[in-house]
Amino acid sequence: MLFAFRTLSLRMPRGLATLLAALFIVTAAARAVIVRGVVTDPLGAVVSGAQVRLIQGTLAVAIGVSGADGSYEIRTADTGRFVLLTAATTFSPNISPDFYGGRTDVVTRNVVLEAASVTEQVTVTTTGISTPIQQASSAVTLIPMKDLATQVGIVNDLRQSPGNVVVQTGQYGGVASLFVRGGNSDANKVLIDGVPAEDTGGVFDFGTVSTTGLSGLELYRGPNSALYGSDAAASVVNLVTPRGSSLRPVVNYSGDAGNFRTYRNEAVVSGAHSRLDYYAGFSRFDTSNTVANDQYHSATSVANIGYNITTNTQARFTLRNADSATGLPGAIGFYGIAASGKQSDQDIYSGLTLENLAAGKWHNLVRYGIARKREQVQQFAPVGEPVTSVFGGVSYTTYYGNTVTIRGANGYSATGQAAFFSPSEDTVANRDELYYQSDYAFPHRMTALFGFRYEDERGRFVDPAAFEDEKIDRPNFEYTLQFQGDVKNRVFYSLGGAVEKNHLYGIAGTPRIGLAYVPVRPSMRKFHGTRLRASFATGVQEPSLAAEFSSLYTELVQSGNQDAIAAYHVTPISEERSRTWDLGVDQNILGQKLIVKAGYFHNQFSHQIEVADSTSLTKYFGIPPSIANQLYGAALNSLAFRAQGAELEAQYQPFTHVFMRGGYTYLAPIVLQSFASDAVAANNGTPTTNPNIPGVAIGALSPLVGSRPFRRPPQTGFFAVEYMRTRFAAAIKGSLASRSDDSTFQLYNDFNGGNTLLLPNRNLDAGFAKLDANLLFTVTRHATVYAQLDNLLSQQHIGPIGYPGLPFTVRAGLKIRFGGM
Repeated sequence: MLFAFRTLSLRMPRGLATLLAALFIVTAAARAVIVRGVVTDPLGAVVSGAQVRLIQGTLAVAIGVSGADGSYEIRTADTGRFVLLTAATTFSPNISPDFYGGRTDVVTRNVVLEAASVTEQVTVTTTGISTPIQQASSAVTLIPMKDLATQVGIVNDLRQSPGNVVVQTGQYGGVASLFVRGGNSDANKVLIDGVPAEDTGGVFDFGTVSTTGLSGLELYRGPNSALYGSDAAASVVNLVTPRGSSLRPVVNYSGDAGNFRTYRNEAVVSGAHSRLDYYAGFSRFDTSNTVANDQYHSATSVANIGYNITTNTQARFTLRNADSATGLPGAIGFYGIAASGKQSDQDIYSGLTLENLAAGKWHNLVRYGIARKREQVQQFAPVGEPVTSVFGGVSYTTYYGNTVTIRGANGYSATGQAAFFSPSEDTVANRDELYYQSDYAFPHRMTALFGFRYEDERGRFVDPAAFEDEKIDRPNFEYTLQFQGDVKNRVFYSLGGAVEKNHLYGIAGTPRIGLAYVPVRPSMRKFHGTRLRASFATGVQEPSLAAEFSSLYTELVQSGNQDAIAAYHVTPISEERSRTWDLGVDQNILGQKLIVKAGYFHNQFSHQIEVADSTSLTKYFGIPPSIANQLYGAALNSLAFRAQGAELEAQYQPFTHVFMRGGYTYLAPIVLQSFASDAVAANNGTPTTNPNIPGVAIGALSPLVGSRPFRRPPQTGFFAVEYMRTRFAAAIKGSLASRSDDSTFQLYNDFNGGNTLLLPNRNLDAGFAKLDANLLFTVTRHATVYAQLDNLLSQQHIGPIGYPGLPFTVRAGLKIRFGGM
């Protein structure tokens, strides 16, 4: 072609030949995919001289080098799906997520290179925008997909983070609750592919979440209601489904079996072709557990399908469907025999997202998401010893368990028979959400984000025994504004806030401020790399359906005592609030082979919801006993507590193939205010006690003022040691906890209707050290054998008192891969 232009130039004026050559060059460029961006380190400093390869399949179709300002630009006439492979001296190679490029497309892909001994980590929950974790001012833990490779669920790995306490009431399938930095278990915002997944009011059961279709976990510690709305009062847990990337379809199958009649099967298909990427999976898990009437099974289906409408505009559909059922043997430690019941859960989370990136600076996202959750609790038949009594001319039969001795970790014990309380109920929690986000990267490294969220929450609670069938509908709105950026790659800031209008409690504002400062930049030298961080935030949490239905305001309306609402200034139940500030330092010690993180947090939880009995309603609200006694108690925003503490975390890589990490948390929570009947002077001026343990006040249903909240041990820790070779990997992980306060909850529940089965709260639950291990060996490039060993010490008291944990369990199986590159 160049010869043709030279020949042509001999036959026409030179200016015309030059014009034609220029037109050819422009035309050729117009048919090329142009990929451009900036290469930086995690703190935003430019990296010059980095080699950027554009990879399609297994071939490098174009190569570029970043300039003095870190920018690069490469072109290719090929179209399709690409990845960027970027390398520079002293940095780890970076492989970007795959993307689609068509002719005439200009694709912007900025690259962040990590130090050679540090794994790339990016946080989304901190600011709503993908941000290197080194720039974040918040406490975030990222758990990668590889850590979940042999796990059934996520409970074990949730414990691998400072500040986290996971309490599971029983064995596989038992309700697993997450307490973060002393907050309540319903103060966590849970996102699945950006779609809120918790029940109305924040309740979420982590015990039924399968690892199928999870690319990892992102755990944000602290309130972040400024970005995610109500329920983000203590933490945000972000779960994301992987995306297909292989140019040829890949089918992955894994199957394993273990003791206690446990087996699991999983199949996943994924890939990418031209503008389309796809990922779909299904798994089924079954086990008998070790307790009678406690069989558990779960089936999980996931899908993630993306389509590039244009190179910079993508539509994505995600779906996660989980169906599970578990037996309800109850607190067998209190009864000696298992109840006969079942709990079934059907949960669907789905989202449709449209996302656009214009000129690499202006990002827009709109998402419509749904959550459909239904929980059914059914009792099949009464068990235990029946005792019939007559009250008001009506006969009632109560069933009692065997005679047992309950022993607490605090040394106290009680012997007797407990009455079974076995309700049957049906709960529905549905949510439709429309979310819009627009963020723009201004010059001088500042990004502004605006967000709008609309929610329509609908719920229903059915209790056949109490003849209850109640419904709610809450349309909610939220507006968010946030600014983030940095000054000279040393000072990183985020400043934002949200205004929410909740249908139940009205308008609430949630500001948030974060600041990080790097006085010493990271390098391979000793003690080079210091980051100081601080943040302040507030959070709100909306009441659950049960709290709204049982609130004092609602109870008075339903009992026909509307006049008492005005007379005693009773208002509808309101939002629960949290406020936290924390300080931290991250220090690189041995050329980034040893990194130590330390922090202090101070949380204030106010207007928390608790149930107070008729005595408290009379004492604190002046409601006459004639009215209060009709209510049998009501939910109030009367609980307040404080939780402060310190966190310590270390990451160490002593050798190329060995990686170690561990953490420790000291928590000092205290209840500051409570109107609940057993936290104040009830029972004619005396606190609740066990007559066999005189002089010891007991919080039967909630903690006493001045005591610790239940199920939050003051000391927790974790560790993990991993060894990885090309074909072999092994790890041992540990979760440790000290004793914690709790209750047997046996108020007026012994054989004689008394309190002889109550035990003092202090240190009632046992401490534990749960050790787990896993092994993987790659037999061929298509087959891997693996084993998961849990609870190596076979400790029984991992959950709350009365609920024995699983002893030592083992599963072993095979992973097979078909297709792919």
